[in-house]
Amino acid sequence: MFGRTQEDAVGEDIGIIIPERLAVSHADLFSHAFLRSDMHPFELAGVRANGQEFPAELSLAPWGTTLPHVGFAAIIRDISKRIALKRQRESAKNFLDTVVRNLPAMLFVKDAETREYIWINRAGEQVIGLPADKIIGRTDRELFRDYGAAYEQRDTDAIASPDDVRFESEFVRDDGEVMHLRTTRTMIDGPDQPRQYILGISEDVTATRLAESKVRRLAHYDTLTGVLNRSSFNEKLRRLVEREAKFALLSVDLDRFKAVNDQLGHTGGDTVLAAVADRLVDAVGDAGWIARVGGDEFVAVLTCERLRECAQEIAHAITISLAKRFTTDKGVAHLGASVGIVLSPEDGSSASELRENVDLALYRAKQQGKGNACFFNSEIEAAADDRRKLEKDLRAAIKAGDITLAYQPVVMANTGKITSLEALARWTAPVRGQVPPDIFIPLAEECGLIDQLGEQLLRMACIYASTLPDSICVAVNLSPLQFLPGNLVETVREAVEIAGIRPDRLQVEVTEGLVIRDVDRTFYQLAELRELGVKILMDDFGVGYSSLSYFQRFPFDKVKLDKSFIEAIEVSAAAQGIVQAVIGLGKALDMGIVAEGVETPEQRDILVEAGCTHLQGYLFGCAMTPEEIRRLLTDPINTDLRTGSLFSFYGNIS
Repeated sequence: MFGRTQEDAVGEDIGIIIPERLAVSHADLFSHAFLRSDMHPFELAGVRANGQEFPAELSLAPWGTTLPHVGFAAIIRDISKRIALKRQRESAKNFLDTVVRNLPAMLFVKDAETREYIWINRAGEQVIGLPADKIIGRTDRELFRDYGAAYEQRDTDAIASPDDVRFESEFVRDDGEVMHLRTTRTMIDGPDQPRQYILGISEDVTATRLAESKVRRLAHYDTLTGVLNRSSFNEKLRRLVEREAKFALLSVDLDRFKAVNDQLGHTGGDTVLAAVADRLVDAVGDAGWIARVGGDEFVAVLTCERLRECAQEIAHAITISLAKRFTTDKGVAHLGASVGIVLSPEDGSSASELRENVDLALYRAKQQGKGNACFFNSEIEAAADDRRKLEKDLRAAIKAGDITLAYQPVVMANTGKITSLEALARWTAPVRGQVPPDIFIPLAEECGLIDQLGEQLLRMACIYASTLPDSICVAVNLSPLQFLPGNLVETVREAVEIAGIRPDRLQVEVTEGLVIRDVDRTFYQLAELRELGVKILMDDFGVGYSSLSYFQRFPFDKVKLDKSFIEAIEVSAAAQGIVQAVIGLGKALDMGIVAEGVETPEQRDILVEAGCTHLQGYLFGCAMTPEEIRRLLTDPINTDLRTGSLFSFYGNIS
């Protein structure tokens, strides 16, 4: 132990085994021990022969009874290992205490009998918002007036359960902060009895729950407007139908939103959509809820009393609200809305049937004009059924090539000679008979048939042109939808090549409505058609969103004045002024001007005097069959159509 032999030690002062720096304190220790007979073992430091110190435990007992032989008998133990083990245990305990105290989760211990807190870590202090000395010794009822009873009931549940008990709830601190805590309680044994204490650990899952809430919101709500999205709407609608609830479904379609998007850009359009959603929420109030189911399409589901009256009132409020202007950073926008309404279960026994019928009601509302609301009824259902049958017949007719063309002459104003023929689609259905073009052409557009139909009619017109004199051109109307796929130019090229005619004998007529849909894309394709040699005409000028900038961007070959101006030209100074202005514009830009709907010699004379270059109307011939056109062109008397006496003849043959 000391590194010395017996011979080295005997006779030496005890100081040889005591560190010199501790000699005085050790001497005092021995003096006190001499005076006490019940001295317990005590610790002190020893020193080895090589000067190394070590911890020792010393047990003393008196040795001898008379002087000078009175002294001590001592048992000395090297307790280095014991001290090291003790320090290791203390270090481990301190480390564990540090870990527990600084555990990021709230940890607490309660007495199972009194329900008082007997220990809590730092995270618990932070969660509760009180220091440990304000918590220990108190119960939940004392600490949390509003929630304490519920917390103690969970303690009771944990005491009664053989397993751990987990519970999640909101916790509101004194400062108003709301936290989501998931607490696990387990019973632990104490020194006095089994299951003496309640050990609880509470995890702060606030961030997790907020993230989950955000994910749920993204899954169920539209990110732009904050109202329900399409999938959530479908799910809620399905549940309402399944439990046979009574409700009203309103389909809201925005009027003129595309123009707003073009005017303000997509950012401005998004701002308007968000404002639309806010107005819809205000209009519906507590009567139901709103969802966005498309770009500019919204729905409202109402569950109020007096369902029909309530739906009518709210639909009216919606149209009034959305007709008011929208002010954004990008500018002011003006919209409007049309509303279709169905009532469940009267108007449908399934979600799909209700959606289909509300679309029909919306379609009828839009047909009646902007800003209208319309309930679904049997008349609409019958019309929809008729439309489905008409669509079926139209598909069959296009497949069989049963859509034909009639041709109306266009004459040179100063000579009366026929210069071109406008090709007009005609369809005689098997049961219905004649179906007007303003019925089946929009239907073909809606059903996705217009490309196929348009290509058929274009080829038919070009082939017919190949049978006519080279001086006669054929004009074909193009639907705006034919420009969307991007293959129109190639379709026109193939039609001209198959027919074997010069491209300049084909004229294509486009409307202002086509141009404003996508100005850049439209003019690009028109320029490609012009490069082929095809003539470009603007039809129905003056009745839409006329813009003189169109003529600055693209040199049209001709502009067709709408017949509404011609009808009033004899009695309206305004109509005459507009006609003269357009004719003057045509002269300045080297464009021909075609007047449509000329029916009287007086109208003809006014137009010729004003300088109109071409005329078209019943005065010169209605739409005729190809055979009638051939008769007209081959009969010498019909080469000049300026004389009014020929009007009755052409009216009769048509």
